[in-house]
Amino acid sequence: MGRKSNEIAHPLRVLEDSHLLVKERDLFRPNRSYYRVAEPLITFYQAIMVREWARLERGDAATVWRGSRARFLSQVVGPHVEVLCREYALHADTAAGEVGSGVVPDPANRTQIQVDVAVLAPADHGRPRRVLSLGEVKWDRAMGAEHVARLRRARDLLTAKGYDTRDTVLTCYSGAGFTRGLGAEPGSDVRLITLDDLYG
Repeated sequence: MGRKSNEIAHPLRVLEDSHLLVKERDLFRPNRSYYRVAEPLITFYQAIMVREWARLERGDAATVWRGSRARFLSQVVGPHVEVLCREYALHADTAAGEVGSGVVPDPANRTQIQVDVAVLAPADHGRPRRVLSLGEVKWDRAMGAEHVARLRRARDLLTAKGYDTRDTVLTCYSGAGFTRGLGAEPGSDVRLITLDDLYG
């Protein structure tokens, strides 16, 4: 919105109390947080309908859908599936203390790595925080070695920052499947989660 959160604190609080917005903390940068629209219908309205009012009013929904499908998958379905995956991770791992998402800075490559599903063990005073799992979510694309490589890089960077990543599992959540052989090697630190796992 281009406004500082303290300038619109009251409206944000009302939207949070109404469960239309959720404030989520970046697990790897505790001083940073972001707001997520909690209602998929509002997300759909903003991502698809607002941009296409003229054609929708003319009854040209088929053309609107053809032109909006990619945006729908990336801005509506993708974020919603990420939330489902975080909920799955919270219930699937009994050792989980905190589940969320976060950004891992990668100064050497002048980039940042978005971790869609991060599972941390409960904080243990005086000890490095354990990272149980780092995950990436892809709804409409098969996942492959490049996704695992990005998660491995994030794990290495977190190790350098002082996190305990000795037992970190790299988790790929996919609605479209995986490339052949991904995570199949014995003793692999890669875990593959399908839609059947999410809804099973």
